[in-house]
Amino acid sequence: MSETKFTRRKLMQFSPAVPAILRSQPGPELIRVAFVGTGNRGTALLRAMVKVPGVQVVATCDIVQERAENAAKLVSEAGGSARVWTDFRRMLDEQKEIDAVVLATPDYTHKDLDIAILEVGKHLYAEKPLALTPEDCRMVVRAAQQAKGIFQVGFQLRHDPRRNAAMKFIHSGGIGKVLMCHGIRHGGDLPRAIPWYFDRTKCGDIVVDQGIHILDLFTWAIGTHPVRAMASGGTNLFINEPPGRTVMDNYSLIFEYPNGARVNFSHHYFDPPGFTGIRELVFGSEGAVDLAAGAWQPRTKKGLLKLEVRDADKDANYMSLAAFIENIRTGNRKPLNDAESALRATLQAIMATRAIYERRPVSWEEVAGTA
Repeated sequence: MSETKFTRRKLMQFSPAVPAILRSQPGPELIRVAFVGTGNRGTALLRAMVKVPGVQVVATCDIVQERAENAAKLVSEAGGSARVWTDFRRMLDEQKEIDAVVLATPDYTHKDLDIAILEVGKHLYAEKPLALTPEDCRMVVRAAQQAKGIFQVGFQLRHDPRRNAAMKFIHSGGIGKVLMCHGIRHGGDLPRAIPWYFDRTKCGDIVVDQGIHILDLFTWAIGTHPVRAMASGGTNLFINEPPGRTVMDNYSLIFEYPNGARVNFSHHYFDPPGFTGIRELVFGSEGAVDLAAGAWQPRTKKGLLKLEVRDADKDANYMSLAAFIENIRTGNRKPLNDAESALRATLQAIMATRAIYERRPVSWEEVAGTA
């Protein structure tokens, strides 16, 4: 494939579709949203949601009342008003006007809260991972399939304008057959103020809690789930820091896919500031794409070619939440980051984690079962 076929007009086709809610003013009916879990992640999502047209945040809920109150203050500063709760079940029972919930609680709570919220008929934007075990993941998927509301999972990088445009370019055949993906996520350690981050039983370890984002992108690029995981990892620097730590501070993995493609990914938390960073590279028979940069290069030519990206300055959280609201308005039950894609992403992260701790290759069938 010659790069000369990809003119500026052609490249424009790979810009992400702008949600209709961003192109024009919404109808008069507001979508009333409640936030459950208003710590660091929930607050970041709240700051984005109050900017989405046609949305009214009407409730903030957290088991720590001060956090819920602080979130309500953010809503007030944005011109709205939110009731404060510490019990999400009471909130849903008493505040009947709630249409949708954004859930950003610790990983180990996801299964139970996802199911409870879906069962009462609310639309739900739930943070990843889906759950911490394959069995629990399947329970959430079944609940989503049977639910009245829309279910969307917080793999917001799928909505990042550059990554989204790059992925459309890949799927159009822009780099030919996908052969390999290479990724790194290198940084300092996790925030010490969040104890559950360091408890493997509560977060699933760092592949499931953090690495899952990039692994989801790579599997999306390849178009199918991996068939085998080989991995090695451990705690080499932050041994028992903080006290009781049971999660790794580094790992490397390789996924093999049924079409012959491979993923290799390195993720660690002890890098000096000058060595940190994230890379998401997809290599094909005709060229390679840098997902985060929204750029590509033909295999036999020099120089990166930038994809034309519409709304390149838009935040991934904002775009993902705006898409959620549009899905509610249009009744789209197949979001870009739906239950099934979240299941694949979570299972492959569990698959890699098992390979690390069991010191052996792990197959997809071992974790997926009948999923």
